[in-house]
Amino acid sequence: MSYKTIVVNLAVDANPAPIIKLATELAQRFDAHLVGLAAADVPPLVSTGEGLVYEGEVMQIARTEIEKRLAELRDNFEKLVPASISSEWTQYICGPTRALGIAARSADLIVTGDGGEDVFRAVDIGSLVLGAGRPVLVAASNAEHLLGKTVLVAWKDSREARRALSDSLPFLARANEVVVATMEPVSGEEVRNSLADVAVFLEHHGITARTEVISGEADGDSLTAFARSIHADLIVTGAYGHSRLREWAFGGVTRTLIQQAGINRLMSY
Repeated sequence: MSYKTIVVNLAVDANPAPIIKLATELAQRFDAHLVGLAAADVPPLVSTGEGLVYEGEVMQIARTEIEKRLAELRDNFEKLVPASISSEWTQYICGPTRALGIAARSADLIVTGDGGEDVFRAVDIGSLVLGAGRPVLVAASNAEHLLGKTVLVAWKDSREARRALSDSLPFLARANEVVVATMEPVSGEEVRNSLADVAVFLEHHGITARTEVISGEADGDSLTAFARSIHADLIVTGAYGHSRLREWAFGGVTRTLIQQAGINRLMSY
C-alpha cells in the first residue's frame, strides 16, 4: 500500500515554502503524484460605516487580490517542486475546506498546515477531516521535513482508529519504530487483547510494533507528552470518537491535537 496522489494545501496567508518542501519530500518517498492547491473566497458581505452591505466593486477588488495571491502561490509551487516529480497545480475561488473536499475525490492523502478562524481564507481542520473521506496530515508549524522515524499510533477500539491505522500503513511501513498506545485508567485483559490484535494486524503487513498503555483518561495533552517522550515525530489518530459538538463543548483528544502545532498529526475519520 502506498500514497499515489498527494494533495498539498497552500494557505493564502502563510509562507508556502515549508509545506511545499515537506510535501515534495513525501511525494519523492512514496513515488506519488503531487497536486498543489490553493483557495480563498470573498466574503459575501463587506463592512462599511453603515453596517454590512453587498458592494460589488469592493468584492471585485478583493477577488482580484485573491487571484494575484493564487498566482504567486502557483509560482512558488512550480519553482520549488523539482521536474523529477510528477505534479500539477489547481486553484479555486472558494473556501479552502470546500476546495480540499473537491480535491479529495482523487487523492490518497491530504497535506496541510494548521487551520484558522477565517473560513474564507483558512482551512477548518475539523470539518476537513470529517468530510474528506481521506487521511489528513496536519504538518507541524513551519515544518519542512517529516522523517517519520518514530510513529505513535493512538489506539482506541473504534471505527475511526481502525480507519486511521489502515490509512497510515505507508508511514508505518517506513518507520524505524512504531508504538501503539492507548490511554486507559486501568489496563485490563480486554485492553491488552485489543493492543495485541493491532500488533498482529501490523505484523501481517510486515510492521513490528510495540504496545503501551498510558495510565489515565484519554487526554490530548497526555498523548502529546507521551509522543514527545518517545521522540515521535508523527501521531496517528482516529478523529472525533465523540460527536464534534461534544468535543468543542467539553474538550477532547481530537480538539486538543488540532491545536498542537508543534507535532505532525495524521487524522482519519
